[in-house]
Amino acid sequence: MGLFSNKKEGGLMDVIRCDEQEYLVWKWRPSGEANSTHKENAIRYGSSLRVKEGEVAVFVYKQDNGEMQDFIVGPHDDTIKTANFPVLTNIVGLAFGGNSPFQAEIYFINLSGNIQIRFAIPYFDVYDPRFLDFGVPVAVRGSITFNITDYRSFIKLNRLINFELNDFEKQVKDAVIKSTKGFITNAPSDNGIPVLQLERKIMEVSDLIQQRLSNEFAVDFGVNLKRLDISAIEPDKESEGYKELRKVTAEQQSKTIEAQTTVGIKNLEDTQRINAGNMEETLRIQREEAQRAQRLQTESNFMGAHTLDQQTEVLKAGAESLGQMGTIGNGGNGSMNPAGIMTGMMMGGAMGSQMASMMNQMGNQMHQQAGTPPPIPTIQYMIAVNGQQSGPFTIPQLQQLQQQGQFNANTYVWKQGMANWELAGNIPELASLFAGSIPPPIPA
Repeated sequence: MGLFSNKKEGGLMDVIRCDEQEYLVWKWRPSGEANSTHKENAIRYGSSLRVKEGEVAVFVYKQDNGEMQDFIVGPHDDTIKTANFPVLTNIVGLAFGGNSPFQAEIYFINLSGNIQIRFAIPYFDVYDPRFLDFGVPVAVRGSITFNITDYRSFIKLNRLINFELNDFEKQVKDAVIKSTKGFITNAPSDNGIPVLQLERKIMEVSDLIQQRLSNEFAVDFGVNLKRLDISAIEPDKESEGYKELRKVTAEQQSKTIEAQTTVGIKNLEDTQRINAGNMEETLRIQREEAQRAQRLQTESNFMGAHTLDQQTEVLKAGAESLGQMGTIGNGGNGSMNPAGIMTGMMMGGAMGSQMASMMNQMGNQMHQQAGTPPPIPTIQYMIAVNGQQSGPFTIPQLQQLQQQGQFNANTYVWKQGMANWELAGNIPELASLFAGSIPPPIPA
């Protein structure tokens, strides 16, 4: 409220200010009455103006070329003079010495206060796009909080003359209800939120609606939407639509689980079949590799023996030639030639050494080849752990798993050649792994 004289028609006021505690827009009047007169708006140049921090005073001048405004943002405590009012400079004539009154309406706008509006939407039907035959009644409660940050935009969108907060709140509330109802109605199809899950998605729904409304509030009302809080999304759980939807969704979920289980079993069987085929192929390759290694070793031994026969024939022929060297140079008269005999002995020794070395080399080679047998096929088992097959594992690996507590006599196992899975304790070659895990009976 302002402090002024007892006269009801303006022109003699001293202080212009707003003393309201809670307001969004408040119009200053000299007498505090709702009705205003032309003289009431005659503001005397030089009157005191006080604007608190967090509010702005708007001076509206009605001129022949339209309305013009001066904005005084708080904190401000000074007299009205042209230095602070750019528009006023062109209105107040210097011929009156600054004492002439000027026509203006003064509004105070609260920039620091928040306005909160609660809203409630009665039951309306929401449909799941998968089951359009069952409409579920849903009710919504919540609140919004907004304030004014861009006062120039707010003034352009709203009439300040005789501004009523209740009327403004009703417009805002209607817009919120319309957008909230529209969003929740389409949430199952547009946002993938099932109808029966809406009440569990309050935070997500609140955020999505606020994102949609924030721009609309700025464009349509000139205010800043600070928060939108959905406090409850309540389906009518006694309605036929709700009961039927719960029934069909439960059946659908049961079928889905059953289908997933069937697919899982089939995948397990396919995996077992593939692993069995891989095991069979691995053993076949190992057998072929062993046969090939054996065949190559036999061929190598044969080639070595053949080479030895050839070299033996050569040495034999050489020996026969050496036997005749004792008669060389005697003209064929049958007498012995000492030089020939010495030469033959020397060549025979060299050939003997060569033959002995060849025999030793051949023997060592055959011994080495004979000492490297083909690899023995490794026995490997698949095991079933928590309904999933794992492996294959060799027996030493299974022994390590048994020591770690991951493999016992009641574990199902399978290897190539077995018709079905069998408990490990029933396999003779595995039973020894568990012999030490069962203590002997206590002596009497």
